[in-house]
Amino acid sequence: MMRMVPYELDNGRTVIGIEVKLPKTTLLAWMTDKGYIMCGALDVGLLNRDLADRGILAGRAVGVRTLEQLMEAPLESVTTHAEQIGIHVGMSGREALKLLA
Repeated sequence: MMRMVPYELDNGRTVIGIEVKLPKTTLLAWMTDKGYIMCGALDVGLLNRDLADRGILAGRAVGVRTLEQLMEAPLESVTTHAEQIGIHVGMSGREALKLLA
């Protein structure tokens, strides 16, 4: 099952949450037109190493089970390109999304 939910940040911008229920796991992501944050399934190393030429703006939070937790959790890793716009490890998902929106 898949669920998509819009969420308005306090800066007036809207982000889209995506929850995909798979056998034995759930994929979680919040996205904007510029980039996204995602649960532990995201391979930031792959994005930085093999897809660096794409300039992907993304962050990863681990140990989250809901979209709400992903919004509040500190980012465990971020892409090099995300760092260049001020997104950093330890920043909450919500704060990162403000920079991506």
